[in-house]
Amino acid sequence: MNEDRPDISVVVIVYNDEARLDTAVRSVLEQTLRNVEVVIVDDRSTDRSYEVAQGLAARHPARVRAHRLDENSGGCGAPRNHGIDQARGTYVLFLDSDDVLERNACRNMLEAAETTGADLVSGLCVRVHVDSRGGKEVKWYPWLYNRTRTLESISELPDLLVFDTLSTNKCYRREFLVREGLRFPVGIHYEDLLFSAQAYAAARRITLIPNRVYDWRVMDKAAAKSISNRRAEIANFAHRMEIHRRVDRMLADRGLADLTFFKDVKFLKHDLVLHLRDLPFRDAAYRQEFAAIARGYLESIDRAAFDEVEPIHAICAYLLGRSDWDNLLPAVDTLTNRDKISSPLVERDGRVYWCAEHIDDDGGDGGDGGDGGDSSGSSDSGETGETGEAAFARHVLDVTELGYHTKPVEKMFLRNVLTGYEEIAGSGGHGATGGTVRLAGRITNPLGVVPPGARLTGELEFGARRKGVRFQTFRFPVRTLRHEGEFIAWEASVDLAHGLRPLGVVDAVWDVRLRLGVDGVRTTTRLTASEPGLAVGRSPVRPRLTRLVADHIEPEVSARGHLSFRVVTRERVEALVGRGVRGTPGRLAKSGYRKARTVRKKLTSGPTKIRIYHEVFSRLPVKKGLVVFESHLGRQYSDSPRALYEEMRRQDLDFDAVWSYAGGTPAGFPPDATLVRRWSLPYLKALARAEFWVDNQSYPLKLTKRPQTTYLQTWHGSALKRMGFDEAEWKLRTRGAQEQQQRVLDRFDRFLIRSEHDVRTLARAFRLKERTLLRVGYPRNDALVAARRREEETGLRERGALAAELGIPDDRAVLLYAPTFRQHGGRQRRFELPFDVERFADEFGDRYVLLVRSHYLNHVVLPPSVRGRVVDVSAHHDVTPLLALADGLITDYSSVMFDYALLGRPMFFFAYDYEEYVHEGRGTYFDLRERAPGPVVRTEDELYVALASLDEQVVKYREAREGFVAEFGEYDTGTAARSIVDQFFAQWRRA
Repeated sequence: MNEDRPDISVVVIVYNDEARLDTAVRSVLEQTLRNVEVVIVDDRSTDRSYEVAQGLAARHPARVRAHRLDENSGGCGAPRNHGIDQARGTYVLFLDSDDVLERNACRNMLEAAETTGADLVSGLCVRVHVDSRGGKEVKWYPWLYNRTRTLESISELPDLLVFDTLSTNKCYRREFLVREGLRFPVGIHYEDLLFSAQAYAAARRITLIPNRVYDWRVMDKAAAKSISNRRAEIANFAHRMEIHRRVDRMLADRGLADLTFFKDVKFLKHDLVLHLRDLPFRDAAYRQEFAAIARGYLESIDRAAFDEVEPIHAICAYLLGRSDWDNLLPAVDTLTNRDKISSPLVERDGRVYWCAEHIDDDGGDGGDGGDGGDSSGSSDSGETGETGEAAFARHVLDVTELGYHTKPVEKMFLRNVLTGYEEIAGSGGHGATGGTVRLAGRITNPLGVVPPGARLTGELEFGARRKGVRFQTFRFPVRTLRHEGEFIAWEASVDLAHGLRPLGVVDAVWDVRLRLGVDGVRTTTRLTASEPGLAVGRSPVRPRLTRLVADHIEPEVSARGHLSFRVVTRERVEALVGRGVRGTPGRLAKSGYRKARTVRKKLTSGPTKIRIYHEVFSRLPVKKGLVVFESHLGRQYSDSPRALYEEMRRQDLDFDAVWSYAGGTPAGFPPDATLVRRWSLPYLKALARAEFWVDNQSYPLKLTKRPQTTYLQTWHGSALKRMGFDEAEWKLRTRGAQEQQQRVLDRFDRFLIRSEHDVRTLARAFRLKERTLLRVGYPRNDALVAARRREEETGLRERGALAAELGIPDDRAVLLYAPTFRQHGGRQRRFELPFDVERFADEFGDRYVLLVRSHYLNHVVLPPSVRGRVVDVSAHHDVTPLLALADGLITDYSSVMFDYALLGRPMFFFAYDYEEYVHEGRGTYFDLRERAPGPVVRTEDELYVALASLDEQVVKYREAREGFVAEFGEYDTGTAARSIVDQFFAQWRRA
């Protein structure tokens, strides 16, 4: 290595950052690779930055050089270009004065470049939030850097071009920069986007390394925003658009136009979103100029990119292109608050759309940039409009799959826009107020979910934002509530002076919510302040820490656009409090608070709860007659635990029942039992003291069952797919992990068996001992056996109250579609139906009502066009009543097939992905295609042919169904619950 020539030149640019420049430069000088030089380029700072740079150069004359531009360039491009010119190293890196290099960055990048011959090496950047409490760190698109890889062209990994647009986490061969004439654009922001794109496109080879190389130090609370974060300036957005246009031209010139699509997707889901979220805080003039700048670029975007982003991203982009502010601003509210329903929505032809405008457009120019009411085209444009702009509008604005139309009002987070804010003057004169504020607003009523005749109630609730000081909330009645079709209008007067009593220092910010009651059920809304300058002023308030602390409160708008109030602390008190916080009392108070918080966190942690269970609760005496029930990890009141519990109640046994529930407020659980939240201390105490555990899946794995406790494991279905130690995944675990899993399974004192198939599969897979097996069948299936017997004895099928509850006409047969669990579906585990449900409704709607019940870990959304013909019953905890109601079952591989067979009714197996399920999944114990007691179909057309006649299926597969029941349900004789009671709980029968 030539010692006269550095291996790497690190160009450090600085402007008015004298305090942090030394730290940045030291991160270079302390690199484990020593042959590195620092080229500092000062962009004509007005502080002492250049003097600091000169001092560093004087102290390290062989390694640091300082340069200064003749005049300030206003950006990063010019100083970096100057640094490239001055660099003497074989490779060049760029470092900003407020960031640092990881200590091994230069060595790792040099080795990668020399080994692979790459023109460009890129490593992992980490955003370090230096002013956060916990020193939060966020990796910058880490999936790009999960391993070392070398690309011969950026086309091999378009995501790199799209997402990692930084210039600072990269090492460039200087000869490459010179050969390609790569320079940063000057006089325009977002220069990194263009420079990085040019470098990616020109590089003959690119190497990515999984090493951390660059710490991007972020100051969230900085008084002065960085250039790229000054989004209140319209020029900022104009610069971003110009850079994107230049990137597009560059890609086209280099024959890489196909990469533009990937960049378009990123623009819709990231670049544009950054600016859209700020629109509610900007005035009308800014919005109009913003739309004018964006419109031309949006028209150039490949419309296929709209399908690659989330629906709300596409909706906002489309409405922005149409300058439809009436619909765009509510959409931006949903963009910022993802669960909020901000539009009244509209239903057309069985589909739900964000708005009625545009879906019948004739493809016009989108209006004159005024309000959204004038931007929709005529609906009489004929076929051209339907196949052009209207078709695209319908495609983008279709929100059927989001399932808004399926939610009851109490499950909705509705937009509540503030329309009026007025301080009522008091008697003090000189503009003083009496402390009363009159508020008015308008709550979105999507698809008329609040009917005109509904009984409406409301109250405004004020609560301190800081969690630790939420001692109480203050409520004020909403006197006026009226139905206005697509909206619910409201008005209220709030006496802040007398009705709100904050402490005054620790609870400075108060959030406001309106709790709306609709016929006795409640939904909570936030107050969206979408018009700048609407909520202004000051009102007197009386803090409990006396008025010496603060005596006024004023409105402000949160980052998410919601109205809140801030207690205004007197300046003199602020100084006093500031000195106290910085002094000894403040340090002691903060130290005490941190210790208390640490103790509380420790006491509520998982390991602590487990220790309390074993060391405290398990030393308490077992409580005779205490039974803890749980179904599907606390998610439901269902299945065999429910059936056994109800049999115990029917026999009037003398026992104490506890049911566990997961999540928020429990729904559907029995009122005559004690309810405990899963993993809470009362839950752990109940388990430790219980005489019996009854569940169908597993109580927490790390809880040891006491010898005095009997664990009845009812399980939740016979097995088609391989289970337990028959799974390849379990076999690959370490011996220690397998032994730990076996200890969990050994907690079962009794395991319910419904056939010898269960013995050969489940019992063997769980390595259960023979004495554990209880051959009585499943309590949940007692009702199915009884239903078949009644039907055979009377010749009649009783539908019961459930059919009426679901609105099923008497002249319609009922089909139940109950598929197994699917891993895919994203974070929300949405299950996409494998057939066209609208086609099904059109073909069979006059004969069948289809009930769709997704697995409890999945969920499905049905379009409103099938309403009344297809019904989502996934919210019904217990599947047994649905099985009893159904005249036929459609499933794939769900164990529900073994239960439904007991009814002797037709079954259809839609195994559209059989090979994938069997060979790429866990495998199966038998070939369903050979043993299924009904037709196994692979396509939608085959399914519809099979469904054409239920009567034919009844006769054709009768023997197969009887054989199926004999093999897989031989112990399901309808007496399981009674048998278990006789064996374990008979002593609790009352005299």
